Amino acid sequence: MVKSTIIVRASDALPLAASVDDEQTETALQEHKQQAKLIFRRITPNAEPRCSIESGQHTLHYLIADNVVYLVISDKSYPRKLAFSYLDELSKEFATSYGAKVDTVRKPYAFVGFDTFMSKTARLYQDTRTAGAAGGAMDKLNDELQDVTRIMTKNMEELLWRGDSLDRMSHLSTSLRSESEKYRKAARNVNIQAMIRQYAPIGGVLFIVILLLWWRFS
Repeated sequence: MVKSTIIVRASDALPLAASVDDEQTETALQEHKQQAKLIFRRITPNAEPRCSIESGQHTLHYLIADNVVYLVISDKSYPRKLAFSYLDELSKEFATSYGAKVDTVRKPYAFVGFDTFMSKTARLYQDTRTAGAAGGAMDKLNDELQDVTRIMTKNMEELLWRGDSLDRMSHLSTSLRSESEKYRKAARNVNIQAMIRQYAPIGGVLFIVILLLWWRFS
């Protein structure tokens, strides 16, 4: 389910708005909210506009639009398509209400009033059954989303300890390495199969000759 939401300015990670979480949620997600701050610092102009970062039993999904980062912390089992549907809806409403003011505000949480909309929308996405029903009533929003299988997925350990980047080129490089490895494996399999086809007849003939010689002289 949707646990907590944070909205910041992409250029300097200035907090713009956040969901009002109860004490239990705040305590449970304290570490993940610190991780969210790390993600905001890693975002650059070349960062992937949509990304899912797995961390223990939770996943941090973010969406970047018009110099604003929308991040939601959800259960790891929560469908990515619904998470990004939720973020997409927030981004559209936020842009309509505050888009013109984003680049000029100086104080943190200048748009704290947006929590009302976030809370109302989050309730629709609390679990997959509710969100599925809500999706049909909201102009088929889920069907309009891009294919989530193309969204970059990272592990929090990769960001914390390996210093991985959220940039598009980093994602492309990783994808190219993966595809290159798949190609090498496929090529190796093709070569092995070609050798089998080439030498199998010869091996069969030799086996028959040896069998005949053994039968003759035994």
